[in-house]
Amino acid sequence: MTPRATSSKLPSAKDGPRYFNRELSWLAFNERVLDQAFSTQYPLLERTRFLSFVSSNLDQFYEIRVAGLMQKVDAGITRPSLDGSSPQALLKEVRKKAEAMSQREYKCWREELQPALRKEGISFKSVEKLTKPEFSWLRAYFRREVYPVLTPLAIDPTHPFPLILNKSLNLIVSLRSSRRKNAKPLMAVVPVPRILPRLVRIENVPGGKETFVFLSEVVRHFVGDLFPGHVEEGAWAFRITRNSHLYFDEEEVENLLLTIEEELHNLRKGAAVRLEIDDEVKPEILDYLLHSINLSQQDVIRINGPINLYRLMSLPDMLERQDLKFTPFEARIPQAFANTGKSIFQTLSKEDVLLHHPYDSFSPVVDFLKSAAEDPEVFAIKLTLYRTSGDSPIVKALMDAARNGKQVTALVELKARFDEEANVQWSRRMEEVGVHVVYGLRGLKTHCKCCLVVRREKNKLRKYAHLGTGNYNPSTARTYTDFSLFTSKPSYTSDAANLFNTLTGYTRKPRFKRLLVAPFYFHQTMLDLIANETKAANRGKQARIAIKVNSLIDPECIDALYAASQVGVRVDLVVRGICGLKPQVKGLSENVTVRSLLGRFLEHSRVFYFKNAPKGQRTFLGSPDWMPRNFFRRVEIAFPVEEEKQEAQILQMLDDYMADNKYATELKETGRYLKVPRRSRKAYSVQECLIEESILAREKENLGRASGKAKDKGEGDEEYA
Repeated sequence: MTPRATSSKLPSAKDGPRYFNRELSWLAFNERVLDQAFSTQYPLLERTRFLSFVSSNLDQFYEIRVAGLMQKVDAGITRPSLDGSSPQALLKEVRKKAEAMSQREYKCWREELQPALRKEGISFKSVEKLTKPEFSWLRAYFRREVYPVLTPLAIDPTHPFPLILNKSLNLIVSLRSSRRKNAKPLMAVVPVPRILPRLVRIENVPGGKETFVFLSEVVRHFVGDLFPGHVEEGAWAFRITRNSHLYFDEEEVENLLLTIEEELHNLRKGAAVRLEIDDEVKPEILDYLLHSINLSQQDVIRINGPINLYRLMSLPDMLERQDLKFTPFEARIPQAFANTGKSIFQTLSKEDVLLHHPYDSFSPVVDFLKSAAEDPEVFAIKLTLYRTSGDSPIVKALMDAARNGKQVTALVELKARFDEEANVQWSRRMEEVGVHVVYGLRGLKTHCKCCLVVRREKNKLRKYAHLGTGNYNPSTARTYTDFSLFTSKPSYTSDAANLFNTLTGYTRKPRFKRLLVAPFYFHQTMLDLIANETKAANRGKQARIAIKVNSLIDPECIDALYAASQVGVRVDLVVRGICGLKPQVKGLSENVTVRSLLGRFLEHSRVFYFKNAPKGQRTFLGSPDWMPRNFFRRVEIAFPVEEEKQEAQILQMLDDYMADNKYATELKETGRYLKVPRRSRKAYSVQECLIEESILAREKENLGRASGKAKDKGEGDEEYA
């Protein structure tokens, strides 16, 4: 490879920051998600899903990013970020923008979605606005289902302010004695157990209509029943968000599993970073709450509506209203895996197979593991597990394989953020049946997606591998776009075996033939490939780089892309979320375009293309984003696509992403994202096009299979007629 490009032509610090701020870029991403909730291009119930995503995203932003900034400020750290912002100034800006986003989120609910749902016969009411029959049903429901599990917590000298769990729903209640008129006001907290559904559907509503009441409204209205002998003078729902970092030193712990379990218990009590509360709360009540949890007024988000709109995520599944949802889509099973006369290993021994989820079904990945678990000729299975579904068939297949006497190794990432508890539970269940569960390299998260199967064939051992860009999670595979490559090529499978040996044993810096593995080679190889395009452009050749990632904030890679742009390399970037690169800046990045695509499916695949790289090293798929953590603090893999037909498919897809003018937005040098102008072109959505292509391919393949069966029976013409 050629030496990487230098940044000698890049502007100096006096010219202003050449990077966008990470936190502000993330907030801009969540604004784009919120835009989808406002968009009438989507079915109504799907818009409520987008709104719930906004709420969930903000939770995680406060738990991790805002919490980290607050810690820096408290520690007196003044070192500026890449864009030159101090932690103090950035925290102030982040709070301002996050609060404005929260207010816009609730405006969307009150003024857009709620009225639109009402027109469709789906009403969200306060208890006071229920009809008499509706109220009678709700009162009985409260006494039967809710009242028995509520525990009022008095606050007095013998009962200090209780520990409020992270993101739990609570009410703070103001009371006075019904007998002693001159007695001091009293306060209490009523935690609402998480086991209770947050949306209460009123039953037996006439006219085929649907009526819902938020649980916080129900508890607030009947909360006086919990305090006999007292008069309730006010009750306000509130929610505390806490710092959710896991703090431990891997160099010091003896048992990572037990340490993670202990830290998961502790993080529920982490320092408070945000208070969401009803906007009508009395000032003295708010002051008391803030004092009790050590926050200030700038940490308060006043809510005009139901606290935590993530609860709306369950609404589409509660309603049989397909007219208000996306048209159902059944992913195709490619022809390579549809031949019932062959085993999956017979197919893969002849050819590599590339799948594009969710347009191609994820079931071949599950079938690959199920077949390996049942096949008597399979000796060993190894797999990395970062996130998976609650009823994971992947984990079940691994456990079945262990019960069948096979050597099974699962490399589980216990530190997968917000999935730590689930992964601890999976680890314990797998260990009980004999799966060898390991936790990877000390100090590094294992984020790569890789599975290796070792099988005896004709007195020799042959290896099969699955390499992916997404998690082994059948649930998210229906809504996330990702690639899967199945291969039995020795150059790939020997690298996969080497990778697992590196992760489970002791090794020096490993060497790989085909795979690019972080933190060992991936970052430098990307810089080298960018430099190679830069050199090609300097020689007068056409040069192009196309990258599709979730996040791009690595300064070295950004600088290398700037240098490539300045000599004429065309740089096309599809970055779903955080982007630190400033495109279209004169003298810096005039040849760089950055697009973000949000649509029906979550764009999750990572693709890297370099036009002038050697054959077989031009196009890569993989698990890493272009962030320092992926390059240096995680185990990641990217793998080349060597088959020309598969590479052509991916390049066409990249061009299609750059042509999307329906759901795509383009990043401007100001940091704003604007809709891609259509000019004279018709509206074009790459996701909708890929769905249509998948449906047509499935119909064609089904017709071909049916025709083949008919001809075998000698009835082809009659059946077709």
